[in-house]
Amino acid sequence: MKILLTTDTWAPTVNGVVTSTMALRAELQARGHEVRVLTLAGSSHTYARDGVIGLGSLDAGLIYPGARLRAPALNGALYELAAWQPDIVHSQCEFSTFAPARKIARLAGAPLVHTYHTVYEDYTHYFSPSRRMGRRLAALFTRNVCRCCDTIIAPTRKIQWLLGTYGVRRPVEVIPTGLDLDRFAAEPDPALRAALALPTEEPVLLYLGRLAREKNIAELIGAMPRLPRGVLLIVGDGPERPALEAQAQALGIAHRVRFAGMVPPAEVPHYYALADAFVSASTSEAQGLTYIEALAAGLPLLCRDDPCVRTLIVPGQSGWVYHTPAQFAALAAALPWGTAAAELRQNARKAARPYSRQVFGASVEALYRRLILTHTAVSHTAPPRKVILW
Repeated sequence: MKILLTTDTWAPTVNGVVTSTMALRAELQARGHEVRVLTLAGSSHTYARDGVIGLGSLDAGLIYPGARLRAPALNGALYELAAWQPDIVHSQCEFSTFAPARKIARLAGAPLVHTYHTVYEDYTHYFSPSRRMGRRLAALFTRNVCRCCDTIIAPTRKIQWLLGTYGVRRPVEVIPTGLDLDRFAAEPDPALRAALALPTEEPVLLYLGRLAREKNIAELIGAMPRLPRGVLLIVGDGPERPALEAQAQALGIAHRVRFAGMVPPAEVPHYYALADAFVSASTSEAQGLTYIEALAAGLPLLCRDDPCVRTLIVPGQSGWVYHTPAQFAALAAALPWGTAAAELRQNARKAARPYSRQVFGASVEALYRRLILTHTAVSHTAPPRKVILW
């Protein structure tokens, strides 16, 4: 198959959409398909290399930190993709690259698939002073996007249910993102532990991800004074970092909270290897790919209760869910670590197995084939394909 993936973000940006899209592309290529990617360049200049086309874009950081918008000028790269005639177009983002994805799919006579990665109503503080109004806008926006698609992929049942509440009437398939699980089987690095000043005689709780308000990291820091021992290692960066550092200072626990900052993706497994558990207070995740990464690294999860973690956690076996900061502190204080956690770590790795890149690719490939057969059956009377300027 000739497959076009479209996404507003691409490497070197690190986020869930990029991780998911790169894993899908790698597995589809491994299965013998020709895959191209349409994304946004980090500047106003368009580029094309190694099957990735980056459209010139403009900074839109005032809308959301790190966001970019496609430049309004027409682009020859879009015409080339339409002439390539993909068999399927799979959109990963709802903004700048969605309109080209829709038009290319229409011109090529190809099905349009869209993966709904982001729970926008949890980001209303970026664009609306009212959460209620923000949710209505998110629902309206989502319906308008989804009605243009042949099928929607939801990474979890949580997203499938959410789309139903928004009034989405297109077919929704639940296909969890899969990862290269073997990548996270790293051994602890004593030099890295020493550089971060992590103790060897206390448990290390790891949060890894964007430092943003919707991630609720302040709840994790606020619970630390209740723990008799332990260090919270925070890996990542974002707009909330200054406030979180100030919070740790104000609580008198700055010596128990380590801010490692942003680290290159290749080094991420080494940070998982230093920890005894992965912690998160977020309820804004569509799937939570860092949860799967942590399990693959042998880390039990200690996460605030949310539908997307209930399928990952068997309480007491692969982790625990909590409902209040006090409950988080009690569970963290009783967490087995060191040699006592050997069975827990083994269970965590088992819990990650259904989320391999191979399972992910096979599921998406099967969906593509069904859609192409159905699309061909209903459009056999359509006029011949041709490239139209837009």
